[in-house]
Amino acid sequence: MSSLRTATVIAVICIPGIVGVGGCFSSHPRNIEAFARPRDVVVTAERYVLQPPDEIEVHCTRVPEIHLQRQRIRPDGKVSFELLGDVEAAGKTPEELASVIQERLASLYALVGDKPIEVRLIAYKSKVFYVLGQVYLPGPKLYTGRDSVLMAIAEARPNPMAWLGRIQVIRPSAEKGVKARIFEVNFDRMQAHGDITKNVLLEEGDIVYVPPTVLAAIAMKIEEVIRPIARAFAGVYVVQSGGERYVGGYGSGSGY
Repeated sequence: MSSLRTATVIAVICIPGIVGVGGCFSSHPRNIEAFARPRDVVVTAERYVLQPPDEIEVHCTRVPEIHLQRQRIRPDGKVSFELLGDVEAAGKTPEELASVIQERLASLYALVGDKPIEVRLIAYKSKVFYVLGQVYLPGPKLYTGRDSVLMAIAEARPNPMAWLGRIQVIRPSAEKGVKARIFEVNFDRMQAHGDITKNVLLEEGDIVYVPPTVLAAIAMKIEEVIRPIARAFAGVYVVQSGGERYVGGYGSGSGY
């Protein structure tokens, strides 16, 4: 009788779960228009805006004191050089930072040429996007400026519970009252048929969500219910099987 009651409870709980899986998607096909295609955008390091803790390297053979100096942008947004002291780097592109350094050195060195100083971006660390859900490697991913949906999903490695036909690509809105832009990607079609019509270029802060399949979502709901019940019964069994001697039941100080 107890088994029948448990099965009934699980069945009742699973019904909202099934409904939730079918109705949790809020993607809109036209929202893809907010995203750029990789082939349509030229993204270079010169356009990248530096922020902490990005790392840069200065190239200037005419000034040995700073040539090949590698700097991590500090939390205050600055980098430091022995000749120049603190230099504001945050909010500037590498090219703009090179111009500032050149101006500082103008009184000390006669620098000739169009670009006597080059600032190279060595490590992209300040900007991220996110891959979440049913993947082996979820979490924030370093944004490089050339990260596509296909690349993000492939590198995160979907697990067997992933619903590859309904992956959600989300661009949150920072403006009050403006909804996030969301569209859907069929990764199965993308990898099996080479359909890259929705392989857009991601931006900083974008979210790629890989949902569970319907069966996987049901299994997760069942596990959510069963796990605490199983632990509770396991604790009772240990206590009863030990007679009068108490042996670390559920909730005791000695753990499960």
